[in-house]
Amino acid sequence: MSNDPINRTSPEEDLLGVLASAAPLARRAGGLLDLLGREVPFDAAWLALCDPRSREYAGVASVGLDDEAVAFLDDPATTRDMAVAGFDRDRPPQSLAELPVAPRDLPTWDRCLGPAGFHECLGVPLFAPGRLHVGHLTLLYRSGEPPPEVARERLGTLAPAIARGLSPVLSLAVGARIAHGAAAGVVLLRDGSVCALPGLGGHLLLEPVSSVVQLARRALGRGDVFRSFLWPSDGSRGGASSYVRLTVLAATDAPPFVVGTVLVTLEADCQGLTARELEVLGLLVEGLSNHEIADRLVVAQRTVAAHVEHVLHKLDVPTRTLAALRAEREGCYVPAAPPRPAPPATPVRR
Repeated sequence: MSNDPINRTSPEEDLLGVLASAAPLARRAGGLLDLLGREVPFDAAWLALCDPRSREYAGVASVGLDDEAVAFLDDPATTRDMAVAGFDRDRPPQSLAELPVAPRDLPTWDRCLGPAGFHECLGVPLFAPGRLHVGHLTLLYRSGEPPPEVARERLGTLAPAIARGLSPVLSLAVGARIAHGAAAGVVLLRDGSVCALPGLGGHLLLEPVSSVVQLARRALGRGDVFRSFLWPSDGSRGGASSYVRLTVLAATDAPPFVVGTVLVTLEADCQGLTARELEVLGLLVEGLSNHEIADRLVVAQRTVAAHVEHVLHKLDVPTRTLAALRAEREGCYVPAAPPRPAPPATPVRR
């Protein structure tokens, strides 16, 4: 913090400055705890982010805790203790004595933190704007005396800034600005569900079971950091006259329950290509030969050859390889639909 009274920043600004840096998440979170210790003294601390669906916690930084304690806190059983203690609801910091249950009824405390020599705490749920549950912060004390009231008030004041700076969803919403004009978007979660991106609307193509979302998950599963492509605006693939642009972004520095984002931009440049030509171009991107494309689309090879010739002309490239490269670079193709999941097996009656 600056000692210059003119240029001195507030603690909230200092915390947000640390969290807004380009450092990896773990380093930013550790820096936050170091800075927080100057404002609210503690003997140990644990900072975790929360899966917005399952409400399970993933620790991102700790101070003063050994590896065994950190591993215990990262166990899914901690989620139950958080709910029992009321830490899954937006509320001010609470000490151990104020919890609605006795410490002996919380395995996290009875079997981990208590035996580690801690006798008091200040725990605060982290909620970002829009009542988004971001995570949890616990400050631990070896003294059995109640934490000072000034520490409680200071932590309560700083908690919203910490939540805002740590929120992976809000961070992804900022990163989504790469897709100019994006009108809708979702965050892909590892459990197969999605959650909304703040500031953007919804779209029928962004439902968890949609082909677009399955394609996005497949691309991210391959290790793609960025992918852009076109898709019929109404979700159908037969003779569509309008398209939207889909942008897929990997969550490269986020907690393990976040996979990435999918964004929808309503205005899409099709480069003058027809619906069938966009589909053929998508199969070129996948590396299929004319024969394989003909089999996939159930058309004659000469029809495919004509479509490929039109694609090369409209994209002003001499070869199919360059057409595929330009299509990937500019996102001007419609990818092949993902395979439909197999129907559940019908049980055999005996």
